[in-house]
Amino acid sequence: MNKVISSVTKRLLCCLLVIMATATASAHKFELLDMQYILNNIPAYERANEQLNQVSKKWQAEVEALNAEAATLYKNYQNEMVFLSEEQKKARQEEIMKKEKEAGDLKRKYFGPEGELFKKRESLMSPIQEEIYNAVKEIAELRGYSLVIDRASDNGIIFGSPKIDISNEVLQKLGYAN
Repeated sequence: MNKVISSVTKRLLCCLLVIMATATASAHKFELLDMQYILNNIPAYERANEQLNQVSKKWQAEVEALNAEAATLYKNYQNEMVFLSEEQKKARQEEIMKKEKEAGDLKRKYFGPEGELFKKRESLMSPIQEEIYNAVKEIAELRGYSLVIDRASDNGIIFGSPKIDISNEVLQKLGYAN
């Protein structure tokens, strides 16, 4: 008899835990948004991207010009090497290495992890991202969402119903009616 009561108690306890877990899970609300869609509908983002592309092309041209100079120096060295003394060879090699180092340093300065392009992107994009974050946060707090997931950056989402996508609402909040 004790075993029967114990078994029934365990089942009842398990059922109660499942019901509580389900109730708790359903109490949390979550929504999706598509950050790339939102960004693509904000003109300031497009302008910032264009600005970044222009400055990137300009800086890339500067780096390529230095690399071309180094390549020309090397080609000339190769062509004239038989006529040069050891001292002249060494001087030319140092000149080539100096030019290659200069190109590498400039590339790191512009495109390195903490380079000028990173800083420029940060200064242009941070205000836009912060504005979006604040709009999402305000909507989430107003509607009681516990979680807002970006479907554009999460590869784990296989399907998300358009009914729970708040992207257009965020754009409206930002003043970009769609």
